[in-house]
Amino acid sequence: MLNIVIPSVELWDEKNEQFIHTKEQKLQLEHSLVSVAKWEAKWNKPFINKKEKTTAEIIDYVRCMTITQNVPDDCYNYLTIANIEEVNRYIALPMTATWFTETKKKVTTNREQITAELIYYWMISFNIPMECQKWHLNRLLTLIRVFNEKNQPKKKMSQQELYRQHAAINAANRKRFHSKG
Repeated sequence: MLNIVIPSVELWDEKNEQFIHTKEQKLQLEHSLVSVAKWEAKWNKPFINKKEKTTAEIIDYVRCMTITQNVPDDCYNYLTIANIEEVNRYIALPMTATWFTETKKKVTTNREQITAELIYYWMISFNIPMECQKWHLNRLLTLIRVFNEKNQPKKKMSQQELYRQHAAINAANRKRFHSKG
C-alpha cells in the first residue's frame, strides 16, 4: 500500500475573481488487479502494455488505485509531479523476494495482450484465491509465473545429452560385465 499526500493549493478563479484554497488530501493507494480491472473497464484498452499513457489516463489510474473513502473527485486534478513519480516507483516495485533466472533461449515474444480478464483466468486456472486480486499486481503476477513454471513438464534431454547418457550407461555395463562391446 502506498500513502501519498496531495498538498493544499491556492488557485485564482478568473470567473468569480477570487482565490480558491484546496485542502491537503491524504490517499491510500493499491496497485492491484482490482485497480487495473476498473481502469480497463473505463478506458477499454489493456493497462499492461508498453504504450505511454496520457496524463488523463495516469490520473484516472490513481483514482482507480485509491482505497481511501469519500475522496473529492477534483482533488486528483492537484496531483503533483512528485506524487505521480512516487506512484510510478510504487507500481514498478517487485513486492516479492522471488526472482527468476532468465536464459537467452527463453526470450520469446508473446503477442498476447495481458488484460485483467486474462489474469483472472490464470488465477482461476491455478486455483489462486480471489483475495489475491487485492495484492500488489507484480506480486500476483510473480505467483502466477511460479505456478506456471512449477507446472511445466520436465525438460527433455537434448540429442547430445541423450548420447552422453547412453555412452555412460554402456561404459558402466562394459565395466560391470567385463565386456568389450
